[in-house]
Amino acid sequence: MEKYLEAGVIVNTHGVRGAVMIRSYCDSNAVLASLSTLWIRRGDAMEPLKITSASEHRGMVLAKIEGIDDINVAVRYKNVTVYADRDDLPLAPGAHFIADMIGLPVINADSGKVYGTLTDVIQNGQDVYEIATGKGTRLMPAVPAFVREVDVEKGIFVTPIEGIFDEI
Repeated sequence: MEKYLEAGVIVNTHGVRGAVMIRSYCDSNAVLASLSTLWIRRGDAMEPLKITSASEHRGMVLAKIEGIDDINVAVRYKNVTVYADRDDLPLAPGAHFIADMIGLPVINADSGKVYGTLTDVIQNGQDVYEIATGKGTRLMPAVPAFVREVDVEKGIFVTPIEGIFDEI
């Protein structure tokens, strides 16, 4: 499991004193705004960015980063992906980080038949699993009626509705 998870992307500057706007990939902007340190990738290493203040602003996170004090420095960070240390992110009991689920086999909970591999989780109000089957891609709502168990060591065990995997 990766120590650092993608948490957002710096999309723009804000004002002339070096503040940046971050599009959050977290469950909410509040989660990202609560972090005191974000990380950026520099080659093979991760470099910390100390957050001195952050708040939700117009559907994004407005952040001030230590050492970035003017727009000329801040603009260099535009389009840079920011990461969070997984230990700093809240995770409810029984929940999983999407990054840990990608690549897991999707398995019929009753028969053990492997349908394919989870390639993405589409988050649009209701999570939807995108599953590569070898015969195309299938979409399945990630609801308790269909997803029986997620085990990040073994796979995603499902009881799909009729028709989703009929040709596999």
